[in-house]
Amino acid sequence: MIKAIAMEFRKIRRRRVWAIVAALVFVQILWSLWGVQRMDAHDLSQGWMYFLYQFPLLNSIMMPIIAAVVASRLCDIEHKGQMFKIINTVMPAQRLFAAKFFCGALYMLAAVILQLVVIVAVGYATGFDGNPPSDKLLYYLLFTTVVNLTILLLQQVLSLLFKNQMVPLTVGIIGSFAGLFIMYFPQSLERLLLWGYYGVLMFVGMDWDRTTRITDFYYVPVDWTGFITLSVMFFIIYIIGRTLFIRKEM
Repeated sequence: MIKAIAMEFRKIRRRRVWAIVAALVFVQILWSLWGVQRMDAHDLSQGWMYFLYQFPLLNSIMMPIIAAVVASRLCDIEHKGQMFKIINTVMPAQRLFAAKFFCGALYMLAAVILQLVVIVAVGYATGFDGNPPSDKLLYYLLFTTVVNLTILLLQQVLSLLFKNQMVPLTVGIIGSFAGLFIMYFPQSLERLLLWGYYGVLMFVGMDWDRTTRITDFYYVPVDWTGFITLSVMFFIIYIIGRTLFIRKEM
């Protein structure tokens, strides 16, 4: 499996997939710097919660598109010249499926880790009160990664099944808008949409006072039921997607 994953990295070494992740982090750095430049003492006292509330919203817009592009770049190369049939003679289809997913997963994991670096760095530089909440940052790492990987998996299945990569890319774009839009609906509706789990697994709430125009953030209990539901969805998509890919290649 390690050789198969290494082969995937070699195949895309000139496709600049890393640039996609770098562009994401750069945009979020600009956004975070813009968001903290006018913070007063009250805002700085809850700066960590502010980031942990805002970044999932930003992820719901950007991460589905990033996942769609990463999956497309990983999979479209085999669609050219009927490469799937050639590779299938030296590597089982299920191993190829897993190798592509692990390759893409490393890029998505790197994006979340870089996000955490940005959060901590900007928080220290701006003067947020207290130390970074390590337990909450670990929750953010876990939940964001699982949502990212589930969406990446769906996008990979679509990219492998459809030769025309506009199909999975369109799904990613629609999903990003749907994921953000559904955050303004009750959480019971968010659970029905895969892209809505950026909101389901948020553990910071916001209270905005219209009279005083003061915003307060607060921690809410972690929705472990939503996390388990998402994990089940991941395994279902993986099993069905891998089966469809194997049968397609046979």
